Amino acid sequence: MFDWLTTQPGFSVLLMVTMMVVILTSVAYCIYFERKISAWIQDRIGPNRVGPRGLLQPIADGLKFLLKEDITPAGADRPIFMLAPMIIFVVSLIGFAVIPWGGRITFANGNSVILQVASLDVGLLYLLAVASLGVYGVALGGWASNNKYSFFGGMRAAAQMLSYEIPLGLGILVVVLTSGELRLEHIVAGQQAGAWNLLLHPLAFGMVVVGALAESNRMPFDLAEAEQELVGGYHTEYSSMKFALFFLAEYAHMITSSALLVALFLGGWELVPFGWWLALHVPGLGWLGWINDSTHWSAGLVRLGMVYGKICAFIFLYMWVRWTLPRFRYDQLMRLAWRALVPMGLGLVILVGVLVYLDRAISFWAPLGNLVVVLLVWRMLSLRPVRVTGRQAGLPAV
Repeated sequence: MFDWLTTQPGFSVLLMVTMMVVILTSVAYCIYFERKISAWIQDRIGPNRVGPRGLLQPIADGLKFLLKEDITPAGADRPIFMLAPMIIFVVSLIGFAVIPWGGRITFANGNSVILQVASLDVGLLYLLAVASLGVYGVALGGWASNNKYSFFGGMRAAAQMLSYEIPLGLGILVVVLTSGELRLEHIVAGQQAGAWNLLLHPLAFGMVVVGALAESNRMPFDLAEAEQELVGGYHTEYSSMKFALFFLAEYAHMITSSALLVALFLGGWELVPFGWWLALHVPGLGWLGWINDSTHWSAGLVRLGMVYGKICAFIFLYMWVRWTLPRFRYDQLMRLAWRALVPMGLGLVILVGVLVYLDRAISFWAPLGNLVVVLLVWRMLSLRPVRVTGRQAGLPAV
């Protein structure tokens, strides 16, 4: 049995089960940390009664959802109503399979495996395809509820997710053109041998972060569940565990999108940019090279910890943004995507295409070109007349 677990198929199964447990546990405690971080920002205490420092609060919340009455509206389309939360939850959990968690390790019996559930030639395309399926769960949940507010929320979510997939895809395309790879592990290796994509294309990084926020319906992009006008949006009619699945899927999507950002822009498990150069030229930093290059199982665990630490930093960023920025209006939401992010993304793709043609994709021209694209788009937007929207009818003319 041990010999089979040290082969790549057996190790992939073991890693899949392990990461499922880790991710589901993290999803439960993301809710706890969301409440704690919001309390710290608002000068409150947050959960502190169930267990030491409130650490058992996620278990109490889970039991509460399990024991709640499960209500299905009389006019709902029952099969689709039940299927929608399952779709969005399953879709949010299957994307992690292609994430490179820690490179290659070698066991005592000589077998060598990679810390990745599935190494696909089109790993990045697989992740994008899986992430785009989440819109079906939201749209079907809103439509099947037989509630006009739920329907409006589902349509808003569909429009929002489809709109922000375009700048998200353009930002990722910049990385693909720069690296020439669709395998996430090769993209990570290219950054560790050269420079992090965050340093080369900070504008693309910002676009992907904004797109990931919008795709997960997080504040300030949570127009699909705006309480002021839509009660609860697409999940208004849901209760018990079906209601919980929507929110568990949101946090699982945050973890997967954060892992993708780490692989695409932050060098995967590399601790600092240019770690290979520091390991070779700075005395006392040779351990940076050991982390990246060693195939011992302990180095693999360290690399896995590095990746998960960066994921936790991104999740904190998501929560910080949610409890700091106000919600956009819906027209502002769409305008940001189509008038700002899409032109920037197209400009970046043209820039990287030119740099690749000139064999200057990894050079100081890349961040300089990012700055030029920002200035051009800012200038283009500044020349347009300012249009006032959302004004009350009784206000004086502008």
